[in-house]
Amino acid sequence: MPTTSEPTVGVPADALAMPPAPKGEPAGERGSWRRRGAGTEPGAAPPGQPTLLRKNPLRRLGVIPAPLLCVGAMFTVQLGIALSRPLFGPLGVGGATFLRITVAAAILLAVTRPRLRGRSPRQLAAAALLGLTSGGMTLLFAGAVDRLPMGTAATIEFLGPLSVALAFSRRLSHLLWALLAAGGVALLTLLGEGGHAGGGLDPVGLLCAFGAAACYAGYILFTDKVGAVFEGFEGLAVSFGVAAVALAPFGLGPAWHGLAASPHPWLLLLAVAGVALLLPVIPYALEMTAVRRLGQRVFSVLVSLEPAVSALVGLVVLGQLLGGPQLAGIACVVAASVGATLTGRR
Repeated sequence: MPTTSEPTVGVPADALAMPPAPKGEPAGERGSWRRRGAGTEPGAAPPGQPTLLRKNPLRRLGVIPAPLLCVGAMFTVQLGIALSRPLFGPLGVGGATFLRITVAAAILLAVTRPRLRGRSPRQLAAAALLGLTSGGMTLLFAGAVDRLPMGTAATIEFLGPLSVALAFSRRLSHLLWALLAAGGVALLTLLGEGGHAGGGLDPVGLLCAFGAAACYAGYILFTDKVGAVFEGFEGLAVSFGVAAVALAPFGLGPAWHGLAASPHPWLLLLAVAGVALLLPVIPYALEMTAVRRLGQRVFSVLVSLEPAVSALVGLVVLGQLLGGPQLAGIACVVAASVGATLTGRR
């Protein structure tokens, strides 16, 4: 996750590092966050702060190579997404998503204990808008994953951060990356699941995936604004609280009926809590530690591999076998993302 706290003008071409994860994000639903004290080691206390901060558990992650942390975060995000699918049956897409975001919000709020007193209306509005885009991204991506192969859904959603990176680029060469990404999406969507024209990709699932991509782009922009004025994960915790409230009309009813109909509601809630840890709580900690040591450019290149990771997890966990054209489409989007990142700044 980006670690600088200074406000930025626009979003640079390496904005692909923001986020993710939340793969959710989802990153898919993955989330990235701007933290103050970018020059400090993970777990180190800033000057003048109590030494209690030195006991931050993130410091223990410092012995693990940063690229492994980043890859681990991506796999954790995609595993959380894959394990969410069985919850869609008893709870519905809306119910499972609402409960997962609510649990994640409760964890983050309890850990960060954000202070809202003294915040300007503009700052609070930015956090609220971040929450709305987060909730929309999470719900729409869950709807996409319920109807499409994970690799396809994640690749389309990844157009969100890629579009932001290209939109703020002033290089004509980035038009080539945009065309490459468009070609990849065409391979994914026009040839369908069987690799043939009209292969049967669910149109509602495609709409959800493209909607999630649009929310992902907004999530990046609001993350940049909120991360510049909130300490650590405070703004993120507030935004997740807003997301939980925003998702209540879509998920509270299905969640209630699903839990009431289940013979073991507490086990179902425990499964939801476990998925919430996989996405987004644990990936945030891993990514925050990784980006401090890798830098945004290297981190962005690694994150660009997320659609491929999603396809791999979908194959291993859910048995979703993609055809040659779909794999080629994912490769095109990944290549466009890497290219846009590497040529973004010189």
